[in-house]
Amino acid sequence: MNGRVTRVAAVAALCLSAWSGPGYWHSARADLVGHGGMVRAVDVSPDGSRVLTGSFDFTARLWDFGLQSEIAVLNEHAGPVTSVAFLPDGRRGLTTSDDMTAILWDLESGKLVRRFVGHKHKVMTVAVDREGRLAATGGWDKTIRIWDLATGNTLRVIELPSPVNAVAFLDDGRVVSGSHDGKIRLWNAAGGIDGTLEGHAMGITQINVSPNGGQLLSSSIDKTIRVWDVASLRELRSIKVHDGQVFGAVFSPDGRSALTAGRDGFVVQWDLERGEATRQIRAHDRIVWAVRFTPDGRFAISGSSDDHARVWHLETGDRVGQTDEEAESEEAKPWLTSDHPGAKLFTKCARCHAIRAEDRQRSGPYLKGLFGRRVGSVSGYKYSPALTGVDFVWNEQTLFDLFDRGPDKVLPGTKMPVQRVPDATELGHLVNYLKALTGGQGSP
Repeated sequence: MNGRVTRVAAVAALCLSAWSGPGYWHSARADLVGHGGMVRAVDVSPDGSRVLTGSFDFTARLWDFGLQSEIAVLNEHAGPVTSVAFLPDGRRGLTTSDDMTAILWDLESGKLVRRFVGHKHKVMTVAVDREGRLAATGGWDKTIRIWDLATGNTLRVIELPSPVNAVAFLDDGRVVSGSHDGKIRLWNAAGGIDGTLEGHAMGITQINVSPNGGQLLSSSIDKTIRVWDVASLRELRSIKVHDGQVFGAVFSPDGRSALTAGRDGFVVQWDLERGEATRQIRAHDRIVWAVRFTPDGRFAISGSSDDHARVWHLETGDRVGQTDEEAESEEAKPWLTSDHPGAKLFTKCARCHAIRAEDRQRSGPYLKGLFGRRVGSVSGYKYSPALTGVDFVWNEQTLFDLFDRGPDKVLPGTKMPVQRVPDATELGHLVNYLKALTGGQGSP
């Protein structure tokens, strides 16, 4: 008994990843699959519940993070989508495109609210101020435009000597830009320049502001990221991070580490104090264009030229769940024909769990013998080191408690971003069916 939190602990967690309330199920999958072109941009809502992706298929898509299921397709652009951003309220979002426009979306309805027109070349980047009142867009027309989100009016146009790839708002309302010429510029409210940060040898690809507002993180096709002090306009650290261009870099929620995305297909987590890699994930076989932390810092979401976005557990480097193709098999599926009231609820669990040890294994452990099994006791299975000292047996009560309170409460640090089952009757049916199916009682 290793006393560690296990993916066995997520037996029902994975089942529950498809559950959204009585009588309602989503398709469970590991990758955020649906785009028909490279995923160029990713953002996560302030509460961590939803994800926005932007693609060269001309669409942005809204996803439920816990269920890894598509909520809406945002399809009003006439060109590839280059950047996406949630507003602070989490209910609205912005997208930009090669079609020279930006769009404000109502994410509750999936409807276009307002289109922002004015750029003369592709719009590559968007940022929102902390109050959610202003947006800044940067384009290859060598301008930054500041917009009033309530009216759609252009408040200011800032002209630069080089195309703009990245913009960000500082907490004091100033705008930071990164351009093809490798320079980072700070702009005041009047559109005047407050300073220039020089150090990158080639074009800037992304700029991110630290959680405390005091530092900037920049990435570049010169294969480096750099950390800058906002007050002194001084470079604090330069790190060579990939074997190819770096297309994205973001601070962790605590500001102590960063994630990078690059041409080499890796997502890398960096200790910014030491300048050392702490986690290297071969996330995709093709270019990784974008990466984001979830607000709790436990997961990363990557977007790639392979048309997929993927979710990664940073403590272990594991990919969360499996693809639909990996979950398909010729194994017996008694839940499909059973009249047990919990069988229908179990259907989506089967995408991520084999029933027997001899079946083709998936992202979760096999379920046979679950009831009466101690946590962490499946031989040869890779358990998460997130927690230690967990020592109990899976039974009706512990599984019910897991689903009732939520895995994040019962087993803090568990890999799966899951939801509770709020209906006690439905939950009872699910636990009862798990017991029948895994050999604890009767017949499934």
